[in-house]
Amino acid sequence: MISVDQALEQLFSLVSPIGAETVPLTQAVGRVLAADAIASRDQPPFAASAMDGYAVPGNEVAVGAEFDVIGEAAAGHGFSRACGPGQAIRIFTGAPVPQGATRVVIQEDVDRSGDRITLTDRLSGGDNIRPSGADFCAGDKLSAPRLLRPSDIALLASMNIAEVSVARRPDVALISTGDELVMPGENPGPDQIIASNTFGLKALLDGIGARARILPIAGDSRPLLEAAFDLAKDANLIVTIGGASVGDHDLVGDVAEDLGMQRAFYKIAMRPGKPLMAGRMGDAVMVGLPGNPVSAMVCGHVFLAPVIRAMLGLGLHPSSRLSARLAADLPENGPREHYMRAFVQDGEIRAETRQDSSLLTVLADANALLVRPVGDGPRSAGESVEYLPI
Repeated sequence: MISVDQALEQLFSLVSPIGAETVPLTQAVGRVLAADAIASRDQPPFAASAMDGYAVPGNEVAVGAEFDVIGEAAAGHGFSRACGPGQAIRIFTGAPVPQGATRVVIQEDVDRSGDRITLTDRLSGGDNIRPSGADFCAGDKLSAPRLLRPSDIALLASMNIAEVSVARRPDVALISTGDELVMPGENPGPDQIIASNTFGLKALLDGIGARARILPIAGDSRPLLEAAFDLAKDANLIVTIGGASVGDHDLVGDVAEDLGMQRAFYKIAMRPGKPLMAGRMGDAVMVGLPGNPVSAMVCGHVFLAPVIRAMLGLGLHPSSRLSARLAADLPENGPREHYMRAFVQDGEIRAETRQDSSLLTVLADANALLVRPVGDGPRSAGESVEYLPI
């Protein structure tokens, strides 16, 4: 068996970014920016009023000063002439500041009578002008790689960018194996169960930028497994669930190797998830996950998620861990890294009582995987421990 860190290192050695495509800005949220986006203009492109008020020569501003209002400037409709001494232009937020005006006096600080204003003793400070290029200038860039959030999309639009280069979504083929499985909605026989792992993994992987597809269940026979692998041959990542152990009906490893899979490792010192296999199969990375539902999902968070992020060009990094205080004592850990289902609230983490790798109800109630290193000694309530948010 190898360690979790060693397994991740070997997985990363199999992975490389899978290229880019250009998409409209309306389709770019949640995608990974693959090339720097360059602003084509300044923002704002002119000195703009930050308030509703009056644009005046700044050197004339004083309590009691009077100005003649000679025009108006609104957003999208600037005042075409200059503002001279003793003159004011009624101005609204976002409007270009006229030439000659260097300050906007807010309307609350002014008394107006007809076309004449007087600055009152309520006069507040600040010029209330947003300089040209105050947000960004032509040539400024949004650097890649970057997971694009809604705020990034707004920025790109403001930079006058209508389409962006983004990393291609990794194509992931998910194959559940086993004669005991049927799809949700079907009528299972007396010895059968419902396939759940592929659905949970698809939700996980789609949520971090992949395009996962669920292939038909492959029964415990070579022809059926070979047919499933044939359907997956164009994928960037092939994930099998079940059949990777050493039982008489566990055929995935042998069939995959017969089809050309070059095995990188098999078995990891972790729980749950020990019987995990990985290698290269043609142009694809192949990962064989254990069949227990919780084991498969834990391995998805620990191994598949970093692989997808690596394919998207986001670097070779394990899933990020956070820290919290233990809510209750824990006994010492054994010789395998343990990912305990747990719940974090208000900076405190509590391990679930039941840790059986078949219990999806426990996993559904958890929002964290509490990480116990190999040989970790007894832990007391109040100590800080690491966890993966899920």
